[in-house]
Amino acid sequence: MSGDLQGRAVITGIGQSQTGRRLGRTGFDLTIEACKKAIADAGLSVEDIDGVASYPGPGLGATGMSGASTTQLHAALGIKAKWYLGASEVAGQLGPLMEACMAVSLGFANHVVCFRSVWESTAQGSGGFGGSFRGPYRASGFMEWTAPYGAISAANWIAMLCDAYMHRNGMTREQLAMIALNARRNAGLNPAGIYRDPLTLDDYMSARIISTPFCLYDCDIPADGAIAIIVSRRDASKGLPRTPIKVEAFGGGLYERFTWDQRADLTTMAAHDAAASMWENTKIKPTDVDVAELYDGFSYLTVQWIEALGFCPQGEVGKFIEGGQRISLEGQLPVNTHGGQLSAGRLHGYGFIHEACTQLWREGGERQAKKDVNIAVAAAGGGPIAGCVLLSI
Repeated sequence: MSGDLQGRAVITGIGQSQTGRRLGRTGFDLTIEACKKAIADAGLSVEDIDGVASYPGPGLGATGMSGASTTQLHAALGIKAKWYLGASEVAGQLGPLMEACMAVSLGFANHVVCFRSVWESTAQGSGGFGGSFRGPYRASGFMEWTAPYGAISAANWIAMLCDAYMHRNGMTREQLAMIALNARRNAGLNPAGIYRDPLTLDDYMSARIISTPFCLYDCDIPADGAIAIIVSRRDASKGLPRTPIKVEAFGGGLYERFTWDQRADLTTMAAHDAAASMWENTKIKPTDVDVAELYDGFSYLTVQWIEALGFCPQGEVGKFIEGGQRISLEGQLPVNTHGGQLSAGRLHGYGFIHEACTQLWREGGERQAKKDVNIAVAAAGGGPIAGCVLLSI
């Protein structure tokens, strides 16, 4: 079955709010800033926007993990929406953007503003963040089996999977460190990056362990910020100032059960399902990709995406990233050119699609990849659900 969009969905504008640690601004405020910037970047007005999409929707996730809902943005800007979506059970954080591509391709909307906003860092600072447990609580779902052993967060669950991958395939911590070191180097060239000071291998190896084998630098940075992307119907993009970026294909496959720890092969994740479903819908090959913006909630998730997307044979990611040259700005496959979430801040997936567009439009400045960038892939999510998008210009 083909899922070819036939070039009918394009990206025409992007916007990013102020991004940082404990900005003291509301998620709603950051959302409005990013969406207005994206609309202006596309050469549109609010009156042109007839669709809204976001993840995860109101009232979902811990405090600080959702800055605004689609209906809140809709009301605040006075959007007359023909189509809208706010949902959590989608193909990772990029799921609503994929749905928007289908909506414009089928003519349900002309211009959809897709956004993701967080104010996680400020929420933590105010004591309102709900991501940690305080006092007795009743575990439910799969956590009935993990919480009694102290494994209460994704840091624990993914660390165990990383440990299994290392044991089976021989990847070392020194090799894994290249994901964090590469991210920090790129963030140092990104004015919007949160942590920009140089990071050395010695710094990495001596950092405190969070959950073996993850140290502090394997974990992304809670931040405040918002990203907005304008997805347009190609016919409606004529006359706009930017060269439209074509959405070639996307993937959000879920081939196994929704699980952190019960896949048939514990050295794979839903990234492998999503990538496989994306490549089925395009003639483009992994070797055609010029830059890869790959989710790094934890460094091992980037490892998973590199393998899942076919940039190296299964089990050989350690060799592929060793030394960091292949994934550098000058390398064969520049990865996370903006610094990723490990150094530029956790904007929960949308920072990757924003950076892919920035690279395709050749607007990366000092962090622009040192090769012609015509095809990019952006990926978000990890563990039980994931999504990836293939773009070209």
